[in-house]
Amino acid sequence: QVQLLESGGGSVQAGGSLRLSCAASAYTHKAYCMAWFRQAPGKEREGVATIDADGGTNYADSVKGRFTISQNSAKNTLYLQMNSLKPEDTAMYYCAAEDYDCYSGSLSYEYHYYGQGTQVTVSS
Repeated sequence: QVQLLESGGGSVQAGGSLRLSCAASAYTHKAYCMAWFRQAPGKEREGVATIDADGGTNYADSVKGRFTISQNSAKNTLYLQMNSLKPEDTAMYYCAAEDYDCYSGSLSYEYHYYGQGTQVTVSS
């Protein structure tokens, strides 16, 4: 059973940075798509970024140039480096995983595995 555990959330002022981590246990698939989603109160869940086993990435327009998704060499930890944070980035951030390569719509479709989330709060 794959488990995803996020960490690294917190409170920061606008313009600051945070780095989120997602530890994936028991994940052995060679092909995969991993993603970060976020959901603010009263808003729909939003896909933030995705990465596949080959390192291919995809970003939401709202975070391009500010956020970077990456993974460690063992490919069992996912990261989201968030720079130049804005109050509108405030949300619960979740990591997700699927057992095949990312395909068109990877920021929108449902994934098989989700973590419990980590809260990010950006104050103005």
